[in-house]
Amino acid sequence: MTYSSLLFIYGFLPLSLLVYRIAPASLKHLSLFVLSCVFCTLNSLRFMYFMLVYTVVNYFAGLFIGKFRKRKSLSAIPLSLGVSFDLLIFFMFRTDCLDVLREKSGIPEEFFPLGISFATLTAVGYLIDIFRKRMKPEFNFIKFALYMMFFPKLFIIVRYKTFYRMLGNKKVTLADIGDGFRIFVRGLAKKVIAGDTMYMLYMAVRSIDIWKMSAVNGWIGMTAYLLCVYFVLSGIADMGMGIGYCFGFRLPQSFNYPVFRTKIRDFALNWHVQIIYWFRRYFSKPLYEAGKNRLYKNIVFITAWCLAGLWYRFDPNGFMWGFLIGLTVVLEKYLRRFRFLKVTGIIYTYVITIICMVFLSGEDITQSVNYLLVMLGGNSIFADSVTLYLLKYYIIMLLICMYFSTSLFRNLLMRPQKNCLKNIISAISPVITVILLVICTILISYTGSSETFILKL
Repeated sequence: MTYSSLLFIYGFLPLSLLVYRIAPASLKHLSLFVLSCVFCTLNSLRFMYFMLVYTVVNYFAGLFIGKFRKRKSLSAIPLSLGVSFDLLIFFMFRTDCLDVLREKSGIPEEFFPLGISFATLTAVGYLIDIFRKRMKPEFNFIKFALYMMFFPKLFIIVRYKTFYRMLGNKKVTLADIGDGFRIFVRGLAKKVIAGDTMYMLYMAVRSIDIWKMSAVNGWIGMTAYLLCVYFVLSGIADMGMGIGYCFGFRLPQSFNYPVFRTKIRDFALNWHVQIIYWFRRYFSKPLYEAGKNRLYKNIVFITAWCLAGLWYRFDPNGFMWGFLIGLTVVLEKYLRRFRFLKVTGIIYTYVITIICMVFLSGEDITQSVNYLLVMLGGNSIFADSVTLYLLKYYIIMLLICMYFSTSLFRNLLMRPQKNCLKNIISAISPVITVILLVICTILISYTGSSETFILKL
């Protein structure tokens, strides 16, 4: 069961809100913990057991780090053990090199815990913050378990200090539920309407023999992939944020319209904000303090992006995606004085992000390089009949997705002279939300599922 399943939308979510509303104030946290366990169980009983064990291990690791943190040499031992455990679990499910360990543990090959990549960063960041004395360990197991298992937060990363402040807010108004429902449906529409449609377009292009593919088809396919990844990931994050609002948790936004920016730097700063912030806080910033040399800092910055790429895909393709983005941001610093970045920045950013996505989407480096050569005209075919077919059936949706992946509509409503339009949109917002929910429900019912395999995170 996922956020975009009918069982969750029309079954689990309303029932969980009802349970939370009628639960006494003293049992609010316990009710959320039980609901999170039920959510995990509805995915699979094995997933629930896994999350409980994972939470218990990190809970005790945090306690031991806090107990010995006056002596760093001693607190470093539970920190090393805790981080090693988290990374071991990460590698076990994100790579094939630990298949033997999975077999000995009795874990089926098809089992994959939802949000394991997010859980890894969440747990490691929590342990490091305790070790660096930025916070005290949480002794209340229920509160810590919510930090790790709270179902709206599975795909969102926040620091424990921030989450702890949210736990103190037990008052949920109807306005909060209304805002949460609107954000949830917005995310659902991103995932089901935009993300799944772009995935269909991408798969249509990838079904073409790469040695017979035209250059335009290559660019169409990779544009669809970029939009698909954006709408799927941001849609899931928005759904989690919306659900959090319904329970009184103001979870942060994950994406800030990164696509079609005028600079790669702006793309990098606004793409999966919490993930990029995590690597900056726990990797780049500590290493920056060790040296003032500009070359050294650039190397650290590029390395951080390489690690972020490996977080998305733990293979050479993920590494190359992160390396290209990090390298481009560094090189861009030396091109700021050239005015062409201001004139044609959107085109420049689009081309670079598409080239990077070629490596994120490819099965391996060789396949990605071959696809890139096709995009550059390696097959000596600019366009063909398949191009016309794809444009005929997808051009309108492609343009709509491109427009709503930018901040143009939001900026339009923020202009003072557009207050009338803003008021109209606000007035009909409930109607639009209901219409989008109905459309998403029809699409999910028709396909039987809204799941697309993009990245296992």
